[in-house]
Amino acid sequence: MILDSGRWFWLATGSIAVALLYVLAPILTPFLAAAFLAYLGDPLVDRLESWKLSRTLSVVVVFVTIFLLLLLFFLFLVPVLETQTKLFINKVPNYLDWVVNVLGPYLNQKFGVDTSVLEIEQIKNVIATHWKETGGFIRNAIQTISKSGFVVLGWVANLALIPIITFYLLRDWDRMVAYIDDLLPRAIEPLMAKLARESDEVLGAFLRGQLLVMLALAVIYSIGLSLVGLEFALLIGLIAGVVSFVPYLGLIVGVAIAGIAILFQTQDVFDLFWVFAVFGVAQMIEGTILTPLLVGERIGLHPVTVIFAVLAGGQLFGFFGVLLALPVAAVLAVIMRHIHDTYKQSDIYSIDNPEPLGEIDLDDGSNEVKEQA
Repeated sequence: MILDSGRWFWLATGSIAVALLYVLAPILTPFLAAAFLAYLGDPLVDRLESWKLSRTLSVVVVFVTIFLLLLLFFLFLVPVLETQTKLFINKVPNYLDWVVNVLGPYLNQKFGVDTSVLEIEQIKNVIATHWKETGGFIRNAIQTISKSGFVVLGWVANLALIPIITFYLLRDWDRMVAYIDDLLPRAIEPLMAKLARESDEVLGAFLRGQLLVMLALAVIYSIGLSLVGLEFALLIGLIAGVVSFVPYLGLIVGVAIAGIAILFQTQDVFDLFWVFAVFGVAQMIEGTILTPLLVGERIGLHPVTVIFAVLAGGQLFGFFGVLLALPVAAVLAVIMRHIHDTYKQSDIYSIDNPEPLGEIDLDDGSNEVKEQA
C-alpha cells in the first residue's frame, strides 16, 4: 500500500503543514476568513449557474449579497446591540436592589436565605467601576487598534484583503477543488475523495444548515420578545439564538434571561406566560419547519465537539484557531468515523477471529483447575 510505504512522507508533510500554520497564523487569518465566506457562498453560485448565469456574474451577485449583509450588520445591528448592552449594565444595580428589597424578605422567611452574604453593594461597585467600560464595543476596538500605527495598518490591510480574496476564491472554487483532486496519488484518490465529500456534508450541515437555524431563531426570539414589550429583546434574542446550536440550551438560557428581565421590568408574574409562549412557538417552528427544511437528515458536528473545537483552536492559535476549528473538527470527525468502521470490519473485532484471547485464557485456567482437582 502506498500509504504504508510512504507513511514517513505523509507524517513529514503533516508536521510541516502544522508548523507552517502555527508560524503563519497571523497573516493567514484573512485568507481563512475569505475561504469561510467562499465556502458558504459557493453553493449559491452553483445554483445561479444552473439558472444559465455565467460563473462571473453569479459570483458578483453572491459576493455583493454577502458583503451587503455584513455591512448592514455592522452599521445597524452592532450599534443597537451596543446600546442595549449599555442600558442593561446600567440597570443591573436596580435589579440587584430589587432582589434585596423584594425577594430578600421572601427568601429569608421561606428558606432562611440571608441575602447579605451576596455582598450586593460590593457587586454594584464592581459594575460601576469596570463593567460600564465593556459596553463600548466600537470605542474599545478603535482604542485598541489605534495604540500602534502598525496595528492600524494591519487591521486595514486584513479588512481590505478579505473581500478581494473572497471574490477570487468564489470565482475559482470549483477549479481549485479539481486541481487538488488531480494532485492526489491515484491509489488513494478514491478514499480521499470519499472523505472530502463526507467532510463537506458534515461541515455544511452545521455551517449552512445550523447557522441558518440559529439566525432564524434569533430573529423569531427578538421579534416575539419585542412584541411582549421586553426592553432588551434584541440582545436576549440574539444570545438565545447563538447558543441554540446546543439542543435546548438556547431555550433554557433564553427563558431564564427573558423571564428574569420581564420580572424586573414589569414585576408581574403573569408576564412570564408571554415569555414562555414566545419560546414555545419558536421551538415549534424550529422542530416542524426550520430544522427539516435547512438541516434535514444530514449529520452535522455534535454540539460538544463544536464547543471543544472552538475553545481548543482559540487556545492554540488565537482568532485564527477559532476560524480553523470547525473545518478541522469536521475532517477529524469523518476520519474517526472511517477508522471506527474499518475497526468493526477487521479481524481484531470480528467474532470469527481464530484465536480469541479471552477464550484461550479461560480454557487454560479451567484446565489447570481440573488437573489440580
